[in-house]
Amino acid sequence: MTQNLLLIQKEYLQKVWLRKPEELETCIPAMRQGPCLHLKAFGEPCELYPGEIILGGQPLTGPQGILIAMYASHVPNEKLQLHPLKSFKQFPGSMAYQGAFTLNAEKILIPYVPAIKEHEQDLVIRFSGHSNLDAPIGDFSFTLFPLPRIALYYTFYLPDDEFSAAVTCLFPSNATKFMPLAGLADTAEFTARKIIELVGKGESLEDNRFGR
Repeated sequence: MTQNLLLIQKEYLQKVWLRKPEELETCIPAMRQGPCLHLKAFGEPCELYPGEIILGGQPLTGPQGILIAMYASHVPNEKLQLHPLKSFKQFPGSMAYQGAFTLNAEKILIPYVPAIKEHEQDLVIRFSGHSNLDAPIGDFSFTLFPLPRIALYYTFYLPDDEFSAAVTCLFPSNATKFMPLAGLADTAEFTARKIIELVGKGESLEDNRFGR
């Protein structure tokens, strides 16, 4: 299974490097040093080579590597339009993925909402994001960037005596220009897993941000 995923990753990497290096620097965007493109992915420093992807110092051979390579091969040099926001189900063709998205990108975070609130600013820094000070609803809200032009707009409700916690994850209106729909769903899932991993550690997340 891992070998099959690695083959898919390499196929996407071939498509990446068919693009001109200057184009990749601008579109991803990334910093090029020799045969390597440096970017930030899923809250970690990422190195994109013609034959492999290194994330947080470790070679990728699974789905995350495919997502990063898919993004780099697909992303255009266009401006992200954060508003109006869209729910996942508003994108054409999303019905087949909706159940998995709700479960793996939103509901999975519900038990961790108080911990996420505690680490809100650390997560924002780690994912090069920002707090959503203009959020019309929810107890707190922020936007994270698991990939440089992929934005995830989260709204969180803290649990109280009457209601349990709740989470919604929204996308920019033009998100599918930067990543195919199935890739967006998987990106949100891996971001949720990374959030859980980070808040569960109880460490200072800021110490590991890109560029330090």
